[in-house]
Amino acid sequence: MMATGPEMRASDGDRDKVASVLREHYAQGRLTGEEFDQRLEQLYTSKTYGELATLTSDLPDVDLRELPRASTRRPERREGRDVRRAQSKGLAAAWSAWAVASSVNWVIWFIIGATDGLHFPYPWPLWVMGPWGAVLLVTTLSTGLGNRGNR
Repeated sequence: MMATGPEMRASDGDRDKVASVLREHYAQGRLTGEEFDQRLEQLYTSKTYGELATLTSDLPDVDLRELPRASTRRPERREGRDVRRAQSKGLAAAWSAWAVASSVNWVIWFIIGATDGLHFPYPWPLWVMGPWGAVLLVTTLSTGLGNRGNR
């Protein structure tokens, strides 16, 4: 096995380890966002161990074995509730937009009919509100929010 010196070429795995160290120092507040970005940019253009070492030379050592592993657990229940609440608000906004647009179309239809001697034309607003409402209904039912409310 050969000794590694500063002039030896670094691998992608070596760069990934240094990136993990830089992320940890950034998370701990030792690097600003700008410094972190600059060092990452330099990191991925570095070719040797010496160049990699300069990126962390002013930072304390970090034992990569002690870093917490990426979380593989499921999202917490609270996060699920937040997603459902956001979906529910989004659907409520979509239904509100549908109701306003449908109402405006019906008012226009009514005005046209009333000004034409109470001879009302074909109910064309159904073509505006029907397909849009059907899509909203299917979306509401498929997300399961239609019968849950904002629990």
